[in-house]
Amino acid sequence: MGEMFCFQCEQTVGCSGCTGRAGVCGKEAETALLQDELTGALVALAEMVRQKPGVRTDAVDDLAMESLFATLTNVDFDDAEIKRLTECVHAEKSRIAETSGVVNAPDFLMRNLWDAQEDIRSLKSLILFGLRGVAAYAYHAAVLEYRDEAVSAFIYEGLAAIASDMGQDELLPLVLKVGEVNLACMEMLDKANTETFGTPSPTEVTMSVEPGPFIVVTGHDLHDLKLLLEQTQGSGVNVYTHGEILPAHAYPELKKYENLKGNFGTAWQNQRKEFDSLPAPILFTTNCLMPPAPSYSDRVYTTGVVAYPEMAHIGADKDFSALIEQAKELGGYAEEQTFAGVNGGTTLMTGFGHGAVLSVADTVVDAVKQGAISHFFLVGGCDGAKPGRNYYTDFVKQAPEDSIILTLACGKYRFNDLDLGTIGGLPRIMDMGQCNDAYSAIRVAVALAEAFECGVNDLPLTLVLSWYEQKAVCILLTLLHLGIKDIYLGPTLPAFVSPGVLSVLVDAFGIRPISTPEEDLAAICG
Repeated sequence: MGEMFCFQCEQTVGCSGCTGRAGVCGKEAETALLQDELTGALVALAEMVRQKPGVRTDAVDDLAMESLFATLTNVDFDDAEIKRLTECVHAEKSRIAETSGVVNAPDFLMRNLWDAQEDIRSLKSLILFGLRGVAAYAYHAAVLEYRDEAVSAFIYEGLAAIASDMGQDELLPLVLKVGEVNLACMEMLDKANTETFGTPSPTEVTMSVEPGPFIVVTGHDLHDLKLLLEQTQGSGVNVYTHGEILPAHAYPELKKYENLKGNFGTAWQNQRKEFDSLPAPILFTTNCLMPPAPSYSDRVYTTGVVAYPEMAHIGADKDFSALIEQAKELGGYAEEQTFAGVNGGTTLMTGFGHGAVLSVADTVVDAVKQGAISHFFLVGGCDGAKPGRNYYTDFVKQAPEDSIILTLACGKYRFNDLDLGTIGGLPRIMDMGQCNDAYSAIRVAVALAEAFECGVNDLPLTLVLSWYEQKAVCILLTLLHLGIKDIYLGPTLPAFVSPGVLSVLVDAFGIRPISTPEEDLAAICG
């Protein structure tokens, strides 16, 4: 077995890449190499599909989405499952070769990408990692039976480019096309979620846990949560959200379940501490799984694409009975427990998606025109463990009192329990939802630009983003595709963005690394 090379997330060793026997995320070298083999097989599959698009089926598209999703950071640590997916890709390649006359393409060797010229490697990595994020969102939409032909087709186009001999001038437009396609994908997922679960509305969520048995659900998948709520209804087992699934409380078709009680804990990187003595099982529905500590590993359940060796996995039948029975056996807390966020707050607000915000658009526009609101900040993205992320807490605390903070994804846990008051009846912190709900932020920004008859870049709006994994990459590419400039990005810049490519992005879009809250606010507010 060789040594791994992985630099797709923010917390790589030395901000350059994880090598040797294991990554910072806990992924072993063998697992990383197997994920490279899976990716190489997908690239070859894409080359074949591109030759004869008619060989595509929903099953092939689903396999490509699931396989890409499995290679995201903190999703699939199970070597056997990764091998199974690779075998499925090989089976599809053989089927296509036998039925279509297309030559069975050899698997692409990912080492050819990692050893490529620096700027070529950087651009292709942006495409690949962005595609992984797109695939995750497409997967969630497909679960709800929503698909977009352009999104599905582009997955193959992007993958095939990894093995191509394209130069920088050809690759850069394709990088931005990842952002364009991701916008369509996020729009599709927004439609899937709202048409299935209703339009989110502002909702206060408690961080207290009632006495009695309960289950904690983490990840992003709203459909899995709904199925669990159905199966626990009337059983005496309550359900609490964790991490990125907090916005579920704002959806009418989910909040109607009386056993959906509140939110437990904070962002994903705190799970080993928060789950340590938890008298309840935990269900992981998507990425954000860390290697479970022995103190709670017997209480971890995975489902969907998420997998970890020797952890209980709930298959496609979505039978949560074992999880429910363990919750009853553990019994939960004997008395109500009140927990707090990182700043001491005991309640959280969520549900400020585009439907809610645009319903009061006139109020927002009037507040700006009258000088009550001076600036909008979108402060959000991924959270993580690396030092320096307290920047986002301090930034929000120091933001002008007449500014509005829009937020989304798990980065909000740095400050979403703060009480910053209101402006004109509007809360100063508005949680727009999960990472994919960046679509809501885009909808709101476009609507404000139309109201003020200006471009988005002319609005009193600044994006201050944190990143960790590949969904953040595709969202950044979407913002660049839309031409949004002067984005502040941190806590560190991606290791896979070469100095040459960074120079292009800085020149074209004004991307800048965060410095200190004081310096950045002074530059923004003048």
